Amino acid sequence: MELSELTAISPIDGRYANSTKVLREIFSEFSFLKYRLHIEIEWFKKIINIHDVLDFDNIEDQDILFLDRIIKNFNEKDAISIKKIEKKTNHDIKALEYFLKEKISKSKKLLQFLELVHFACTSEDINNIAYALMIKKARDKIILPLWKKIIDFLKKMSIKYKNIPILSLTHGQPATPSTVGKEIANFYYRIQRQYNILKKIEILGKINGTTGNYNAHLAGYPKINWQKVSKEFITSLEISWNPCTTQIEPHDYIAEFFGCISLFNTILIDFNRDIWGYISLNYFKQKRIDHEIGSSIMPHKINPINFENSEGNLGLSNALMNHMINKLPISRWQRDLSDSTVLRNIGVTISYSIIAYHSLLSGLSKLEINVKQLIDNLNKNWSVLSEPVQTVMRRYKIKNAYEKLKKFTRGEKIDKLNMHQFIENLNIPKEEKERLKKISPSNYVGLAEKIVDEVI
Repeated sequence: MELSELTAISPIDGRYANSTKVLREIFSEFSFLKYRLHIEIEWFKKIINIHDVLDFDNIEDQDILFLDRIIKNFNEKDAISIKKIEKKTNHDIKALEYFLKEKISKSKKLLQFLELVHFACTSEDINNIAYALMIKKARDKIILPLWKKIIDFLKKMSIKYKNIPILSLTHGQPATPSTVGKEIANFYYRIQRQYNILKKIEILGKINGTTGNYNAHLAGYPKINWQKVSKEFITSLEISWNPCTTQIEPHDYIAEFFGCISLFNTILIDFNRDIWGYISLNYFKQKRIDHEIGSSIMPHKINPINFENSEGNLGLSNALMNHMINKLPISRWQRDLSDSTVLRNIGVTISYSIIAYHSLLSGLSKLEINVKQLIDNLNKNWSVLSEPVQTVMRRYKIKNAYEKLKKFTRGEKIDKLNMHQFIENLNIPKEEKERLKKISPSNYVGLAEKIVDEVI
């Protein structure tokens, strides 16, 4: 059976391939090979450029261009060649080294440098930098732009609905009103914080040999300041240098990275569930799309499937991320291989998040506010005004204010008429009675609008 979107085992490459295909150029096996080849070539260029110490002739621009073309022209045929070598070596990085040596041997000038390919490197020197560059690109080019779309959407909703009142539900019961915009602004503010944090997470790399001490480097060339060379090389790739490691870069930054994304995702799960509930209460309608079907047997239904899909995929992503957060910073002594297969699934866990973000954005684009339902529900719950009334009663030192409102409202049907009658019978100044009578469930929203303006 040929591999296709229909025959793929994972829905990432099957059902949801359209949402995740952008990640193939970062996290596929082909791309992983290309990233590692790029690092091998850049390290090789760095080494042979130390010509004032190394006993070799100066290299020229055309030699550098020859090397650059190896990575520029890297294709699937090259990747297959590396995988064929790997079948013999049973070692992926060694296969890459042999492939690169074969390419470089075609240059007479560079032939003299051939044994400096993969000089003083352990496999993890190459792999950790490749993952760092992959994560950086995924963050900067895919994750953060999608987060920004979600943030901008919630920002617009917060502003648009900042003065539309909504009956709050604490413990699922009618509670002090807010506004739709303010409730969405709560989520806007939370995810905006995570956006700012993710941008600042330092992505680290190391290239310091088998146990992080430059042993082989110094054995070969003891007069070179290898720490300086290492730092220059890592920072030239626009990532940060980790100066102290074992054989592996300890992956703490990856745990921080996924910790931030996991929290962002958890906030979105919270949001998905709230919107799902508001749709159920008919506070939001979903736009009708004629060719879409909500149920295979119930023609009337428009199900909130985008929010459900988003919630499910966020959960899958977080499950994998939480394993990585707990696993990756742990390695037995100077190195064990238990992180290797976990790291290869970075693209998988990010894929589930990307699917979820697209589903959420699709769902948001279909929402229409139902102001009538919001107002109707508020008007059925005049009992929520027991809060302001008893608060004013306390101000004027009326004893047992809370208890009196509890007796009046709890389990009773309260409407405008009997609430106003209760207010009229209070022993408080007339102007206070008039002020209380002007309060309704629809306008008892406190500083909700002001908070939206300040937060947004």
